[in-house]
Amino acid sequence: MSEAGSRTRGLFITLEGPEGSGKSLLGRALAARLEANGRRVLLTREPGGTPLGDVLRDVLLLRRELHFAPLAQALVLAASRTQLVQDVIRPALRSGTVVLCDRYVDSTYAYQGFGHGLALEDLRMVMRVATEGLLPDLTLLLDVTPEMGLARKQRQGATSPSEWNRFEAETLAFHNRVRDGYHALAAEHPERWVRLDATSHPEVVAAEAWHAVQQRLIEDPSPP
Repeated sequence: MSEAGSRTRGLFITLEGPEGSGKSLLGRALAARLEANGRRVLLTREPGGTPLGDVLRDVLLLRRELHFAPLAQALVLAASRTQLVQDVIRPALRSGTVVLCDRYVDSTYAYQGFGHGLALEDLRMVMRVATEGLLPDLTLLLDVTPEMGLARKQRQGATSPSEWNRFEAETLAFHNRVRDGYHALAAEHPERWVRLDATSHPEVVAAEAWHAVQQRLIEDPSPP
């Protein structure tokens, strides 16, 4: 559960994973399944999800001619995240909505922490302030090798790495550190994380994810 007093009846679910792991596709599938079961659902993403966040997303991901030191990346992400939590996520949770968020604080730990080598202790302090301590009730980790994930990205329309965003265009060694970081984060808090084999067919992944979500709904059956 999120920290005490963070929500009343809502459920906060985050989707995490390396590039090309299928988070966006799974988010849409889960949202449709939840709505079909009578739940109010909010599907959002990071960075972004607010007018300010969308601007910061474009600058951070797409303006590759701009140099962003790893700490600068983390701070830009923290600014976007603060706005999203205050303006979108907390109000939705208070109204009893199930919030599905494509990336959250764990992405910062995986990418800027494990990937770029920033101290996790420092990042966690920044993110606690940025989110006022709001943690997910459930985190779904879509696990895929960097080679497979990046190959998927190319098939989705980016014809060459020169067209990828700032993080997609990182080295294979970086992406391997990110994946290892996700494994370490999941092992640290197994009560919150559920690993999904993202190499499986999307329908299989969606079914396994739905089973995990159902378990959380059973634990917290408050109506929308």
